[in-house]
Amino acid sequence: MVEKDTIKLLRECDAGIKMGVASIDDVLEHVRSNDFRNHLNRCKREHDALKTEIQTLLDQYHDDGKNPNPIAKGMSWMKTTAKLCMEDSDRVVADLMTDGCNMGVKSLSKYLNQYKAADEQSKDITKRLIKLEAKLTEDIRQYL
Repeated sequence: MVEKDTIKLLRECDAGIKMGVASIDDVLEHVRSNDFRNHLNRCKREHDALKTEIQTLLDQYHDDGKNPNPIAKGMSWMKTTAKLCMEDSDRVVADLMTDGCNMGVKSLSKYLNQYKAADEQSKDITKRLIKLEAKLTEDIRQYL
């Protein structure tokens, strides 16, 4: 049971990181503030570092990880594109990123509770990812 829950939790973190990095990539060119851009780039680097940790663990279990749900990814892209077409501003980007981070925190918290038998290392990675998402929302609040 531990191995099964561990793999499932790592796969959800993998998908969440891929979704987060794609979302940052979708908005970076629209950000005007250098400080805001720096927050997003830092967050992206930290996501990439966690992704490397997750991939190492998934490789040990001979698992390829998980991609984000294509429908969710497509809907996110459409929402981002539509909102930025109406108003291309740091405020809109901050709003979009805050919504995405809040969804990530909610989903990851749900999976952390759902896969209670996962090993401590995987739980720790999940908690660090949750903190990373929460920190970004705090860092970019000034742009809302």
